[in-house]
Amino acid sequence: MDTETAVRATEIAKRNDEFRKGYSFTITRDIQELPDVLEVIEEVRRFKDFSEDNDPYGEHDFGSFDWGCEKIFWKIDYYDEALKGWCDPLSPDCHRVLTIMRADEY
Repeated sequence: MDTETAVRATEIAKRNDEFRKGYSFTITRDIQELPDVLEVIEEVRRFKDFSEDNDPYGEHDFGSFDWGCEKIFWKIDYYDEALKGWCDPLSPDCHRVLTIMRADEY
């Protein structure tokens, strides 16, 4: 990874980490029905186990963890203001969407 790409990835990761700690997220129906859904959300907020396998670009936009007998995924996508298309994650117009789901829903 060249220096410019690494600096860009670091800034995206910083913004994604800040966003993930907030209160704006989408959860699937299966996650919503878990008896401990609030604890799952807190685990997503605390997540720090990034590796080459789950974060190959260093942007902290995806994570997975085991929750009981379930594998949980979370993912951040980047949309334009109209939520119709992709947006550069460093753009001031970028709208992040964090989705929490079971792995089998991905």
